[in-house]
Formats: sequence, C-alpha cells, structure tokens
Amino acid sequence: MAQTKQRINKADLKATPEVEDFGHKYTEEGSGKVGARLLDGYFTSVAELVKASGVTTGKAIELGCGEGYSTQRLRAMLPENVQLQASEYVKSLVPKAQKLNPDVKVTQESVYELKHKNGTFDVVFLLEVLEHLDYPDLALAEIQRVLKPGGYLILGVPREPLWRALNMSRGKYLKDLGNTPGHLNHWSKLTLKKFMTKNFTKPQTVKSPLPWTQVLVKKPE
Repeated sequence: MAQTKQRINKADLKATPEVEDFGHKYTEEGSGKVGARLLDGYFTSVAELVKASGVTTGKAIELGCGEGYSTQRLRAMLPENVQLQASEYVKSLVPKAQKLNPDVKVTQESVYELKHKNGTFDVVFLLEVLEHLDYPDLALAEIQRVLKPGGYLILGVPREPLWRALNMSRGKYLKDLGNTPGHLNHWSKLTLKKFMTKNFTKPQTVKSPLPWTQVLVKKPE
C-alpha cells in the first residue's frame, strides 16, 4: 500500500471526479425507457456474475458507489449472509449514498488507498470506475490487497468503440468524438480481457450487456 502511494503524484492526476456529474449514474432519470432497459440488463448481468462466484457468506464492498443507486441494486441481489459495504472518493456524495442505503456502511476513500486490512473482502465490485482512473493498474493492485485469497472482483466498463458510437448517435459529446467526459481509458472486450490478465488474473467469466463489458476474476488462493 505504501508503494502505491509513492508512485502516484496527485498533482499530476487528470481525473476530476469532484466536478464530474454522477447524478444520473444508475438511475432512470434522464435516461428514458431505453436507458432504463439497458440499466436493468446491466444489473441482471451483474447478478449472474454474483451467482457464478458462488459466494453465499462473508463481506463485500462496492468501490466508487456514487450516490448509492447501484448499492441499492447490489444489496438486493446479494445473499442475506453477505455483509455489504460501500465507499466513494467524492466526499459530498457519501451522505447521499448513506441516505439511500441506511443499512449499508458507506465511507469516503480512494481506490488507490483503501482503508481496509489485507484480505478483508470476499467480493469487490468496481462498476464503471476503472475508465476514470489515471492508474487503473495500481487500483487493481490495491483491490487485490484487500481481497481474500480466492475472493472475487466483479468489474464493469463501457465497451469501446461501441460506447462512443452510441453517444454520437444521440448527439452527445460530438466535439470529443463521443467520448464521455472523464473517461481516461477505453477498452474493447478483447483489450479489457488482456488488461485484466496482465494486471490481475485471467477472467473466469465475461459478460457483454449492451453497451458494457463485465468480468468476474478470482484472486489466486
């Protein structure tokens, strides 16, 4: 963990989560019926990955929970004997997430400096966060640290170039060729599999709910 801190110069970070708009992340508001169906498909796929992990007890955490709408869905799909926590880097979003999830402990922390001991969690969720990070490889290293041996990471990112093409088809972010503000990294299904294999381990399961890629990866025991 100390090594991770030394390798990051916070003054040089391009990520600007404090000024990005996460207000509509994982809500039907502003998305319409099509957006709502896509979100339902997204979380149906997440639920399938949870089931594939076989985890029925223990601890789980969602990193980068935003305002907590995704946390609500995760709590509903997880087995009752799995204790869910959540965290968010942007301090102002933490009380909003806590209000939506009164039975889930929500804390403020950086994915590069998680406030947990080694081997704490059986499952870590990182949903639409990796594309926002200057150092996605260091984030994965920190996640590996807090996962138990044999624990699982469930991760989702926008699927490029499809994501950008869909943005442009609806007239969004045209001057940036469809790139969503704040997206520093772009992965296709193939390049995400290669990135995870290099920086974590080979994905056990890969899902493709339109327009995302999701993976289930297991920390070696």
